[in-house]
Amino acid sequence: MDIVNALLTNKVLIAAIAGNFSAQILKWIIEICKGTFSKERFFGGGGMPSTHSSTVCAIAAAAFIKDGPNSSAFAIALFMAFIVMYDANGVRLETGMQAKAFNRLRQRDRLEGKEPVTDESMNEIMGHTMPEIIAGIVLGVCMGIVVSLVLPEKIF
Repeated sequence: MDIVNALLTNKVLIAAIAGNFSAQILKWIIEICKGTFSKERFFGGGGMPSTHSSTVCAIAAAAFIKDGPNSSAFAIALFMAFIVMYDANGVRLETGMQAKAFNRLRQRDRLEGKEPVTDESMNEIMGHTMPEIIAGIVLGVCMGIVVSLVLPEKIF
């Protein structure tokens, strides 16, 4: 029972889960409102807000509140958050743009009667724009704060 209680009251872990799920749910709501929702969006990356940013910023915020700005946990969480957000905006966004170009070339090959390199379309929604990342940061920090202030120290 101690392990279960420890997991259910681990504020950093719960903040990460809350940051992740809240961003994903918001992403679904936004997609439904835009009329562009598909079942692939349940687990796909990219879009508004950034689930990557929300998750890592929730972790960093909860670690800051729990252990303080001078803690190793906060330093690690903050540094990892920067790496994840940089990657989401850089490498993953670029990959999505390359997939879009590849899909256009594939379509053009088909229209011209040429055999495309592959029959499968590549996923174009991969990374995040800066507004998507900023929205994820705000959401994640809010989730980290809320979880840290609301979650009890002990359940059982």
